[in-house]
Amino acid sequence: MTHTVSHLGICVSDLDASLRFWCDGLGFTEVASHEVGPEFAPLMELDDVSLVSRMINRDGLTIELLAFDSPPVIGSGQRRPMNQLGLTHLSLRVSDLEGAADAIEAAGGQVVRRTRTRLDVAGMELDFVFCTDPDGVRIELMDLGG
Repeated sequence: MTHTVSHLGICVSDLDASLRFWCDGLGFTEVASHEVGPEFAPLMELDDVSLVSRMINRDGLTIELLAFDSPPVIGSGQRRPMNQLGLTHLSLRVSDLEGAADAIEAAGGQVVRRTRTRLDVAGMELDFVFCTDPDGVRIELMDLGG
């Protein structure tokens, strides 16, 4: 039996804002677009499904942005606590943490600057910060000094 990773899905409130964030801010590229209808309602455990799906990719990671028309999106859009059960964050390695943080803010994301953590581990300078996409999805930027 073979298993391979396909993609990670993220429900978004504003598809254009999310595409700007993920593509312009983080360097993902749009690779596919799909109109999804009620045929997927049983799979999604929702009634009267209608949404647009945009597949984006970077470095072999594919993310599906799901923009629901029906039923409407739910949730607070706030960043989840790290100790809340479930997926906590996506982590990206960057070579210029400040430059990446600036690009994220320019693309509509939020950098949570108070989370910036710099460590010296065996002479290696490590630099971390959390940011969020327009809907509160937590993303860790890591500059591992190499």
